[in-house]
Amino acid sequence: MTQRKNLTAQSVHPVSLGSRLMLGAGIALILITVFLLQVRGADPEWGKLWMVKPMIIVPVAGAMGAAFYFLMDHLRDEGGWRKILANVLSLVVYLIALWLGTVLGLNGTLWN
Repeated sequence: MTQRKNLTAQSVHPVSLGSRLMLGAGIALILITVFLLQVRGADPEWGKLWMVKPMIIVPVAGAMGAAFYFLMDHLRDEGGWRKILANVLSLVVYLIALWLGTVLGLNGTLWN
């Protein structure tokens, strides 16, 4: 008879996906809020609640960029040049997602 040991799989993810999504969305929300608070004299034809659209779309885009960062944890865990590649690639993808979210959110108002 052989002995059986309970083997537990070690997770590569030090932080949960939900935490990463909230962090990515929070950073994006802060950035778009700071940007929108500087707007003075908005065009009346944009409507009264024109700020709602970018305040929803930009954090969603930031969360998607953070999800990509979460998915790169396997590559980051290998160390060496792969860790550097994963960090740089994650930053570039997050910035692109943030930029695309900003363009989509401000389309029809400030991005015209």
